[in-house]
Amino acid sequence: MGVQRDYFQLRPEVEKAYGYTHAVKIGDEIKISGAVSMDDQGVPTAAGDIEQQMKNVYADLKKVLAHYGCTFDDVIVENVFTTDMAAFLAVSEYRGELYTKHFPTGSWLEVKGLALPEFMLEIELEARI
Repeated sequence: MGVQRDYFQLRPEVEKAYGYTHAVKIGDEIKISGAVSMDDQGVPTAAGDIEQQMKNVYADLKKVLAHYGCTFDDVIVENVFTTDMAAFLAVSEYRGELYTKHFPTGSWLEVKGLALPEFMLEIELEARI
């Protein structure tokens, strides 16, 4: 039979419209889809403000982690996709407020674009319980 999977949708209607699930727990591993700065209707928020987008993204990721009883200290991989690496680097010290014990592995990539033009940042995580 296989390992039990537990799927979690943070915004079910938005996720259904875009065709993804925000997170899935398989055994003791949690895979979290890239989070972007949006409201509950899927409308981009904080357009042009990468620092506020980053705070919004991490707030959503915190909710997903909390659903599984985790914190950022349980994160083992963090992949960042940004349309403006210089701007992200200028505000990235905020991450130190979240990762209080250690930083995860991961990659930071500058990309040409994300799902909608207002998005400047998308962050995906993997955590282990």
